[in-house]
Amino acid sequence: MGRKAKCPAPRFYNREESFMKQAAYRAALDTACALLRNNLAAFTENFQSSNSEHNFYLPSENVEWTTGFCTGEYWLAWEHTREDAFEQAALTQVGSFLHRIENGIDVDHHDMGFLYMPSCVAAYKLTGNETAKKAALLAADRLCTRFQEKGQFLQAWGTLGAKDNYRLIIDCLLNLPLLYWASEVTGQSRYREIALAHTATSMANLVRPDHSTYHTFFFDPETGAPVRGSTQQGYRDGSAWARGQAWGVYGMALAYFYTGNAKCIELFREVTDYFLSRLPEDDIPYWDLTFVDGDEPRDSSAAAIAACGMLAMVPYLEKNEADKYRADAEKLADALIAHCAVTDPAVSNGLLLHGVYAKNSPYNPIPKDRGVDECNTWGDYFYMELLTRLTADWQMYW
Repeated sequence: MGRKAKCPAPRFYNREESFMKQAAYRAALDTACALLRNNLAAFTENFQSSNSEHNFYLPSENVEWTTGFCTGEYWLAWEHTREDAFEQAALTQVGSFLHRIENGIDVDHHDMGFLYMPSCVAAYKLTGNETAKKAALLAADRLCTRFQEKGQFLQAWGTLGAKDNYRLIIDCLLNLPLLYWASEVTGQSRYREIALAHTATSMANLVRPDHSTYHTFFFDPETGAPVRGSTQQGYRDGSAWARGQAWGVYGMALAYFYTGNAKCIELFREVTDYFLSRLPEDDIPYWDLTFVDGDEPRDSSAAAIAACGMLAMVPYLEKNEADKYRADAEKLADALIAHCAVTDPAVSNGLLLHGVYAKNSPYNPIPKDRGVDECNTWGDYFYMELLTRLTADWQMYW
């Protein structure tokens, strides 16, 4: 089905450096777990809102595309600490995800993977919980309903078949593992076939000649022919939205994991090297990779996502290249710990400062400013995943 590899063992240059790096990453993960422990009372029956306000999350119902990351943080914390409180909180939230999918609450979009992989698939992989398995399979079925034969892609959002929304977005590469998982546990090939088709369409259309990526790409609903790339959240249509480029890094690593297609490695190199080439001096990317200096907001979540993607690809690369990308991922982790990590619950009830949910620009009036220079749940989750990858022999949830 896919390439069965665990998180790669750490590769350090000498024993002293190994000890120091491992100690730093483990200490950062300990701090993250301590912060989450403080949140259990507020965010078990309720979820965190998608982004903080003045660095503090407000409680939310199980809505939007982001709540799975809250549960995923608890699973990562449980794996690290083995504290029952984290497991029980995560399982409580699993029940909410079953209720959500059975009642069709805010599920008319493609983000079933973001919602159900770090919450329910993780729960099933870690504990064998049947409620989690049922919820995740229902979510996979829901995701399949968005597949468009004309164009061979999963429509991101909007009324199915509507011309103004007949498109995919790069984020969806992280939703596809839900379909690969569903195919594996059910033995039904249709899930995998849809994932393979969407992957092929994404690979053919989302990466520009300069190796930057489109956020979103439109197709003709009558013929399925490619029409144009654009952005919904970046600075302009021709720029590289930082989080989108990071989804491309991780997405190509996952695509290779599940398909073994060597083209995925080629594209991974291209999109990753572009991302790395646009980092500022302190290694925390701006919200759009158009910017490499100045006063524009940073997006710490893009650094965490991209670093996780690099580590996911390391096991499948030759040693010199693997060492290079692991070192790049460590460099991003070091920057996040130094400049963005929350260490004091009086400062924030999140884990990673300086993220961006959405940013308005003179060339893209679509998004309203939201969660600018704030924590966000996916940034927190991928920061924890990054630290987990760097300190443990980890079986990924994706």
